[in-house]
Amino acid sequence: MGKKTLVVIPTKCNGCGHCEMACAMKHTGLNDPARSRIRIMTAGSHNRLFLPSSCQQCEDPPCMAACPGDAIYRDEELNRVAIDYSRCIGCQMCVSACPFGAMSFNEDTGHPFKCDLCGGDPECVRACDVKAIDYVDFEQLHYPQLEESAIKLTCGAIRRKAA
Repeated sequence: MGKKTLVVIPTKCNGCGHCEMACAMKHTGLNDPARSRIRIMTAGSHNRLFLPSSCQQCEDPPCMAACPGDAIYRDEELNRVAIDYSRCIGCQMCVSACPFGAMSFNEDTGHPFKCDLCGGDPECVRACDVKAIDYVDFEQLHYPQLEESAIKLTCGAIRRKAA
């Protein structure tokens, strides 16, 4: 299997929350967005810009470097950063170390949680009716589209700041 990655196209996201609900249901059986491994951030005037955000599956993960129990590791098969809960001591250092805020902590279990790509079949992708989230082979990435979206977002943020 080729390496795949979760891709978000913010300009398509309408903030419906279906991805959050599907993720929470898949992992916890609860319709509770706070238990989701993907979060929809809002920005812009009147919160009209939506950005689904989840673990970036970093090449050099700060969460892994911060983990004193060596519970966080790279799963090369799925190209993901994973947690070995049998080694996790629940210290939350990984949660603090994540620069994207993509790790959360479950007080009930005493363990952190993050996107695990649903074992290679991300539930959030299937739940996203507007196709703002996709799971694609690296070879299928369309960098010009992603760059165009990033430029639009950046330019919009700069214009709003200047106003």
